[in-house]
Formats: sequence, structure tokens, C-alpha cells
Amino acid sequence: MSAVMKEDKFINIAVLTVSDTRDESNDTSGDYLAEQLQAAGHTLAARAIVIDDVYKMRAMVSNWIADEGIQAILMTGGTGFTLRDSTPEAIRPLFDKSIDGFGELFRQLSYAEIGTSTIQSRAIAGIANRTVIFCMPGSTGACKTAWTGIIHQQLTSKHKPCNFLGSLKL
Repeated sequence: MSAVMKEDKFINIAVLTVSDTRDESNDTSGDYLAEQLQAAGHTLAARAIVIDDVYKMRAMVSNWIADEGIQAILMTGGTGFTLRDSTPEAIRPLFDKSIDGFGELFRQLSYAEIGTSTIQSRAIAGIANRTVIFCMPGSTGACKTAWTGIIHQQLTSKHKPCNFLGSLKL
């Protein structure tokens, strides 16, 4: 007897780059995330760049959370410790539930790559209105670590023993 494999489900994902200096011509982290999610079969539903401003981030993310056609948001940038870095402060209040393990696992994976500098990452994730939101550092390397080490598997319906697709507005 052959086992019947369930068909993989694909979702609509928005990518938000938080930066005071990046634009469409040099947003390598946003480019990477957009390319990877599409290569995995998902749809790039929206993409934007906003300055590191709490209210501009909240407005953009709130619109995407309210959009029934967007199931996930990947954010890059604004998670460090400079005076302008404010992604966690902007986005955490929007969460219905925090995904504490994302930041913990991201820093564990990152430690193997950048050593103790990983303590300066305030990567966070959570779910708001059945939309999963991953906030990661702005470097392309950090986005690769987060995508390949965590996010890709958690947005794949075949990933066992669990993934986030069952918790999203599909």
C-alpha cells in the first residue's frame, strides 16, 4: 500500500522592510524574502518599505492583518538597539498571541553564525487576527537564517509534527 500524501497548501505573504536608508534599489533583505517565499510556492501578496516609525509600521501591518487575503507578514529591520530601532515596540501590541520560541530559536541559530552579537537581536513573532507575523533583523544574512532555519518549515503544511497553517485565515 502506498501512503497518500496531503497536498501542500500555499499562502499569501506580505513583506515589509523597516529602514530609514533602504529603497527598492538596495533592499536586499526584502528581495531575498520575496524570492524565497515565491520559490517555496507562496504568493507575494504585498511588499513595502517604511521608515523606522512606530505608527507607520503599525498602520501598514494593521492594514495587512485586516486583509483577508494575507495570511503571513515577514518583516525585516528595526529589531536592534539603535535609537531608531522600534519594530518590537511597534508590532508587539498588535499580537493576539506571541510566538516566544521564534526569537529564542533565531538567536540560537544566529549564535552559530555571529557569536555573542546575537544578543543584540530582538527578533519576535506572533499571531494577530489569524495572521502570523515574523520580525527579523535587517541584514540579508539574518533573513536567510530565519527563513531557512525556521520560517520556511513553519509555513509548510507538510511540516510535522506541527506548523502554523492550521492557525491562519485560509
